[in-house]
Amino acid sequence: MFQRRTALTLALTTALLVTTPAGATPASIPATDHEVVFTVEGTKTYGTLHVPAHRRGQRLPAALLLPGSGPTDRDGDQPPAITPHTLSHLAAALDGQGVATLRFDKYGSGRTGLGAYEGHPEDVDHPAFVRQAAAAYDLLRAHPATDPRALLVVGHSEGALTGLLLADKVHPRPAGLALLQPQAIRLLDLIALQLHAQLAAAAQAGRLTPEQQRANDQAVDRAVGALRANQPLDPTDLLPTLAQFFQSLFDGPSRRFVLSNDRVDPPTAASHLRPGTRVLLTCGTNDPQVPCATTDALAGALRRARTTGPGRTVLPGVDHNLRGTDPDTLAPAALTALRAFTDGLR
Repeated sequence: MFQRRTALTLALTTALLVTTPAGATPASIPATDHEVVFTVEGTKTYGTLHVPAHRRGQRLPAALLLPGSGPTDRDGDQPPAITPHTLSHLAAALDGQGVATLRFDKYGSGRTGLGAYEGHPEDVDHPAFVRQAAAAYDLLRAHPATDPRALLVVGHSEGALTGLLLADKVHPRPAGLALLQPQAIRLLDLIALQLHAQLAAAAQAGRLTPEQQRANDQAVDRAVGALRANQPLDPTDLLPTLAQFFQSLFDGPSRRFVLSNDRVDPPTAASHLRPGTRVLLTCGTNDPQVPCATTDALAGALRRARTTGPGRTVLPGVDHNLRGTDPDTLAPAALTALRAFTDGLR
């Protein structure tokens, strides 16, 4: 059984009026954002709980939003350089569908920072993020405005893998799981795939000879094998930038996290989902980070697990952050897929 020691405290600060629906009555409660704080293994974690406008006493479906890789905060950003606002856009879209949301600053991001891992970030592994997400799920379940029978987990990129693992460890299990542009294969396999694609593009552009491409492809695969086998890196034939990248994985503070994440096979994790769980799996045709072909095995595992729902949905022209032609909004295709997912839960 998944063990965790968490002290949950819900700090409801001044409510921010967001919108009041047309035709609202005096018995209606307007949409509100609440700043929340919960403690996980000695770390205060900060987040935003958004509750849509609803009737007094009404229980709402509710979704836990999980961010992608790196120090990505509750809004889906790594400021100041990377600010697609993926999770805040998702929260706004789900508000329009009457779904409450909780998003939070995970370890290493936003107001939470490293918390108990301050001074020794090398000790953070992927299970720590799953435990943090489990505490957030418990907080969402306990809120008086949410329906514990209609809890959802919505994970973006690496957050989708976290969501897959979380779904098998919490109670009640989520009614639905949205895997948006997910990490659908083992992490180091995905990294190797991305590097091979970059090498092929460089060769096609004439920046590498075919021989250099072939040597680097082989060196990348050797480096992945050595990292998994706890052997030293052999930088022979690696371009300097690739050698530096792999050296950071071998010797840097993220090594433990990378290896613990890489041990998870997403299709195997999907096999543990409860039959009947409603699932949406998206991939975008303009997403070089998660090519649609990488989701094939995961989609098959979801079918074998007898999950329901939209299943895999290809999003034409959509990038990794669920954007189309407008970089400041979610693509219409992504919004349509999300609505198909939530409408089926009613």
